[in-house]
Amino acid sequence: MADGQRFVIWVEFDVKPEAIEKFHAAALDDSTCSVRDEAGCLQFDVLTPTAGGNTFAFYEVYKSRDAFAAHMEMPHFKRFGSVADETVTDKRVKELFRLQGAAK
Repeated sequence: MADGQRFVIWVEFDVKPEAIEKFHAAALDDSTCSVRDEAGCLQFDVLTPTAGGNTFAFYEVYKSRDAFAAHMEMPHFKRFGSVADETVTDKRVKELFRLQGAAK
């Protein structure tokens, strides 16, 4: 992969108010395991709601689109997906980007 071909994804989740803690724990597990266990995952931020909101966002950076596809096959992603299925009321993939420039 040539430098500058990283794949970035932004996802927003609306979470049932009574399930915020469960969703947050699963999101942090997915984030931690992704960065720790996947050579292709360069960054995975879980952004939490402010002022009592229930919308979370993920900002994820991968070495390539293939690295992101591999992420979706990982056990931690599947654990998160199971929790999301029961806690999320809406999911929006806002953007899919190719990161250009001097990012490392």
